[in-house]
Amino acid sequence: MKKTQFTKLLSALVCIVLIAAMALGTAGCNDNTKDTVSTAQTSSAQNGEVKFNFTVVDPLGEEKSFEITTDKATVGEALLEEGLIAGEDGPYGLYVKTVNGTTLDYDTDGMYWAFYADGEYATGGVDTTDVSDGGNYAFKAEK
Repeated sequence: MKKTQFTKLLSALVCIVLIAAMALGTAGCNDNTKDTVSTAQTSSAQNGEVKFNFTVVDPLGEEKSFEITTDKATVGEALLEEGLIAGEDGPYGLYVKTVNGTTLDYDTDGMYWAFYADGEYATGGVDTTDVSDGGNYAFKAEK
């Protein structure tokens, strides 16, 4: 009789350990190198939603990419909505000081966030650049 109770207890303990091991083993399986930030589950340019790629190159040269889905008119509006940029209004529009949590201050460190559209230094500000479906936009830390 004692042997039967011991066997049941041992079986239950083994089951608990296996369940815990499976739960811990799958916890890190969602590690992606490319982040996806989305304001909608599906993308359809016909419904006013467009997708574009956004890349951040930080002061150390490390690159992080995001895929943005939005119905906003400008890149600046979309990135502000996602919380990827922050700044202050200036005489030429939005002066972006923080990108993906990293703040640069030209007055103290001589660095600023340069805005690029489709691989070229942008001729307009992020708040005046219209979103283009499939476009590629970037902020790069520069001196």
